[in-house]
Amino acid sequence: MVRNCRSLSFSIRRRDGATRWGVYYDSESPGNYVEIFLVDSWAEHQRQHDRFTVADRTIEDQVFRFAREPVRVRHFIYARTPGQR
Repeated sequence: MVRNCRSLSFSIRRRDGATRWGVYYDSESPGNYVEIFLVDSWAEHQRQHDRFTVADRTIEDQVFRFAREPVRVRHFIYARTPGQR
């Protein structure tokens, strides 16, 4: 399962500007996995939506078939401390 997700998603994420990417499993809940990828900015993330193709949708649908429950998308933004660039 993980190999399939990696092979299907990695090229899309890299093409769309991801600087880091990975598939992780939940050690407290075996069988649950999460894909995480980082982009440089919120604007870059917004541009990912503009680059999404019909072929990307097909690949995403293949990956989503592995889901045991509805896929939930969440966004996290880096929390800078005062004075940090």
